Amino acid sequence: MAVVFVSHLSGVAVFDPNGDQVGRVRDLVAMRRVGNRPPRLLGLVVEVISRRRIFLPMTRVTGVESGQVISTGVINMRRFEQRASETLVLGELLDRRVRLVETGEEVTVLDIGISQLPARRDWEIDKVFVRKGKGGALRRKGETLTVEWSAVTGFALEEHGQGAENLLATFEQLRPADLAGVLHHLSAKRRAEVAAALADDRLADVLEELPEDDQIEIIGKLQDERAADVLEAMDPDDAADLLSELPEEEKERLLALMRPEEAADVRRLMSYEERTAGGLMTTEPIVLRPDATVADALARVRDPDLSPALAAQVYVCRPPDETPTGKYLGLVHFQRLLRDPPFTLVSSIVDTDLPPLPPDTPLPELTSYLATYNMVAAPVVDEGGALLGAVTVDDVLDHLLPDDWRETEMHGESATGVSGEAYLREAGDGR
Repeated sequence: MAVVFVSHLSGVAVFDPNGDQVGRVRDLVAMRRVGNRPPRLLGLVVEVISRRRIFLPMTRVTGVESGQVISTGVINMRRFEQRASETLVLGELLDRRVRLVETGEEVTVLDIGISQLPARRDWEIDKVFVRKGKGGALRRKGETLTVEWSAVTGFALEEHGQGAENLLATFEQLRPADLAGVLHHLSAKRRAEVAAALADDRLADVLEELPEDDQIEIIGKLQDERAADVLEAMDPDDAADLLSELPEEEKERLLALMRPEEAADVRRLMSYEERTAGGLMTTEPIVLRPDATVADALARVRDPDLSPALAAQVYVCRPPDETPTGKYLGLVHFQRLLRDPPFTLVSSIVDTDLPPLPPDTPLPELTSYLATYNMVAAPVVDEGGALLGAVTVDDVLDHLLPDDWRETEMHGESATGVSGEAYLREAGDGR
């Protein structure tokens, strides 16, 4: 009876019998049973193309092998909702501290093993991979061993301060938007624990992809100094949006803890009306002096931390280089940078024909501007000719979509539906 460890299933592709991909595994659903009987594995939480999370019963799984899951062709597209009697294996069992029945020694759960019962389609949890001693990012040493489910106790107890090290390891390769989906579907307790375990930069990227309510909840549970650090790591426009939703006293307290230059950028953004170019812009575009070369520009564009929209063009300005800059001279598109020799001065290829936007440009005009000139970002310049920032198309889309679009998408209620519906036929609950 082969054992499959659940960490190896995280993110694995799910295919129908025809070889078409249905989605990816995001978690497993189990139900505990009385006594020491191993929990029964009910099914998989699968994220389909539209980011909807559905439930795939194990009775409809025909194979778990070679880094993929094979299912029958009948799948219920109803959104998954966890029931009180159910446990999420990745989200709730990994990183728990339990005890060995034989010795009473405390151990940390690193992984869970599942196996299929002989001559049946039922699956159950039968192995637990643990590390002796207390868990934590700084306590990685210690003997590891694999034991039977019945050899440990403590899974049924509510645990405060449960770590998140091994849960995060299973989702290490996820994009921030996908990890945001994972956090959104965890309990508030686990969401806070995972947020506490994330590095500041990673948490900042994830916060930018979460619905407003989740952002406020997470930032409110962080220590003030940590919250300020995370806000500094966020894009200034996203930090400004989040702070604007907090009570005035809390907002000012966090701003006072931020580095003065970071806080100044955020305060400046909050001074503009929300649905204007000034309210939507980021204060950190790529700014170059006129004597910079194409090679200098390409080196800046290669920065992996830049979004594709911000990396699409550079802005040429007189000193100072930080926004608000000296006189704005124009911009150079990425494609133009690729067509000219590396030693070419950016001032000789700058596009001066494209008019910049004043900060009070309303959203409808801003949208028309981007569409008219086929742009993914637009410069925002004040009355004195200084570059204040740049508005990117992704921030414009954030404000064109309904206010709750992130939450709607995470709940799978997208109006666009799911591609490949021909093989996703509606079926009974199966649970």
